[in-house]
Amino acid sequence: MAFETAGPDAKTLRREKEKARALRRTHWWQRKLQKGDCYYCNRHVGRAGLTMDHVVPLSRGGKSTRGNIVAACKECNNRKKSLLPIEWEAYLTSLAKADPEK
Repeated sequence: MAFETAGPDAKTLRREKEKARALRRTHWWQRKLQKGDCYYCNRHVGRAGLTMDHVVPLSRGGKSTRGNIVAACKECNNRKKSLLPIEWEAYLTSLAKADPEK
C-alpha cells in the first residue's frame, strides 16, 4: 500500500539533489562505495554496482543527509523506486525467504 503525499516543490528538489551531488564527493561516500555491499540485500556487488539511494525518497519528503542516503545495488534501487521503508519491507522479506543463509 503506497501512501500518497505531495512532493517537494521544484526549488527544494533542486537543492536536495545538489546536496546529494556534494555528498558523492566526500570521503564518507567513497568509503561506502569501497565496501561494495548493498544496504538492502547485503549482496557484494562491488563499487561499480552501487548507486546512491535515499531511504526516504526526495519525492516523498526525504532529505539528502548522511542519515538518509545509502549505497544500494542497481537492482534494489530500481525496484525500490519511491517507496518508503515500510512499503519496501515486503520485498526485503521475500529476499530473506529466498536465501535463508543471509
